[in-house]
Amino acid sequence: MTQHRFIADQALSVSCGLPLGDEAGLGALTLGGFLREVTAQYCSREALIHSRPDGTTERWSYADLWREANAVAKALVACGLAHGERVGVLMTNRPEFLSATFGIALAGGVAAPIGTFSTAAELGYLIEKSAISTLLFERTVLKKDFLAALAELDTRVTEATPHSFASLRFPFLKTLVMVGDGACGAVQDWSAFLAAGNAIAEASIAARAAAVSPADAGVLFFSSGSTALPKGIVSSHRGVTLQMWRMGPQQGLSDGVRSWTANGFFWSGNFAMIVGGTLAKGGTIVLQRTFQPADALALMEAHKVQFLFAWPHQWEQLIAAPNWAEVDLSSLVYVDETSPIARHPTVEVDWIEPRHCYGNTETFTLSAAYPAQTSREEAAESHGLPLPGNILKIVDPLTGRTMPLGERGELAVKGPTLMLGYLGVPLADTLDAEGFLRTGDGGWLDDAGRLHWEGRLNDIIKTGGANVSPLEIDEVIRECAGVKVAQTVGVPHDTLGEIVVSCVALHERAQVSEEDLRSHARTRLASYKVPRRVLFFAPEDLAVTGSNKIKTSELRRVAAERLAMQT
Repeated sequence: MTQHRFIADQALSVSCGLPLGDEAGLGALTLGGFLREVTAQYCSREALIHSRPDGTTERWSYADLWREANAVAKALVACGLAHGERVGVLMTNRPEFLSATFGIALAGGVAAPIGTFSTAAELGYLIEKSAISTLLFERTVLKKDFLAALAELDTRVTEATPHSFASLRFPFLKTLVMVGDGACGAVQDWSAFLAAGNAIAEASIAARAAAVSPADAGVLFFSSGSTALPKGIVSSHRGVTLQMWRMGPQQGLSDGVRSWTANGFFWSGNFAMIVGGTLAKGGTIVLQRTFQPADALALMEAHKVQFLFAWPHQWEQLIAAPNWAEVDLSSLVYVDETSPIARHPTVEVDWIEPRHCYGNTETFTLSAAYPAQTSREEAAESHGLPLPGNILKIVDPLTGRTMPLGERGELAVKGPTLMLGYLGVPLADTLDAEGFLRTGDGGWLDDAGRLHWEGRLNDIIKTGGANVSPLEIDEVIRECAGVKVAQTVGVPHDTLGEIVVSCVALHERAQVSEEDLRSHARTRLASYKVPRRVLFFAPEDLAVTGSNKIKTSELRRVAAERLAMQT
């Protein structure tokens, strides 16, 4: 069955997916309902496997995940969580991330995942912006100590008690709960937090979950946009769960699939793809808290992983791992036949990944796609057809006028997974008069209704699968004494897609080195945002437009040429 149709006037650049009601394979459209349905169907199956730091292995069935999610829900109710209140989840991919996210939904709250790459300064901004009332967090991630970071942001975190905590900096934050040893001050231990919910009746949670509507706010994810700081993007339960039900069929995953990723579930694509795609198929998620290539290969071998979700730069690290040649990866099925992973001597695949796709956090991942196993001939060089319920159009970036079919312009999208809005921005200021989101991305539609995405019109850098705002980086670089002008661009890279390169002009006689600027950036920015390189220019060498803005396209070209010459 075709998955799209044109509107009556095919002379315009508009392409429509099938009506949402015609889409097969969908279930409950709330997060709590999703978990209830998959638990009822796959109750005794293994939902997740987690290798603890002490070397032991933790395994949860679907029934275990349901029980633990309900325990979190009861604990939140005991803390006084109201309908629609936001709860921060600052954790790696571990069992508690999943029980927390589903538990928040069952209790009627809104889950707000926070990236574990966050520095103290970024964490402060995200807590303020999200207005969370509760923060569920993991204490240590690699070299980061988030308890110390919170104490740095507000000393009352370690000075107050759990029942007397009140923050002037974070006026809505009232409850702090930590996974890991060392809880103190206002911070509760995870087990004590759960124990406080024992008095809450199961019927109370069931009633709350039943009162949640698919149209209600379900999650708050953050994504770097065209502004200097991350945007808070609120999605409905329906928007999130539609994508969770879709991802298994989109990837062509089989019943009981065993999946692995080390990419954080605080990014919408990873959450929809791995959590949704796996659980909707009754499969098992093999969790890895942080990406360690040799350990990842060992996990894949030990737990017979079939589907791995990694970025190209991680493929290179897997291949370079010391145990690459020895591990048995014969269980892998869902690896593209052209991937470097497919060259492993134990891997035999004929799978074609669904690379022809397009999406944004604002649409909770995909809005256009072809499913796995679509031939190169059918998909051509496109980025897919609109998914059910979606409408894509190409407009003039200046006037908003819909372009004639085949002409280039800005991509606009609307559909059932479109966000409820950005935090702090009226929806009317975000959507056009017809309810479309102007994405800032360029492209065109062909006469088969396929989208051809041609890159970003707003200069956002995509590095290793993450979106990075140049404005955010420039703001940090300009804090350094001696910096006159800073303009960050993305330079093409074979495995990362793009690398972050800051182009800097210094004040006369200023003495600032590349390492000085990178060291400062590391104190303020997540690791993937820190410039890989800093290039120095004379102020007059930074070409500007008539409105005195730097010509980023020209600067990107010059930066790439200079790096190539240095190499």
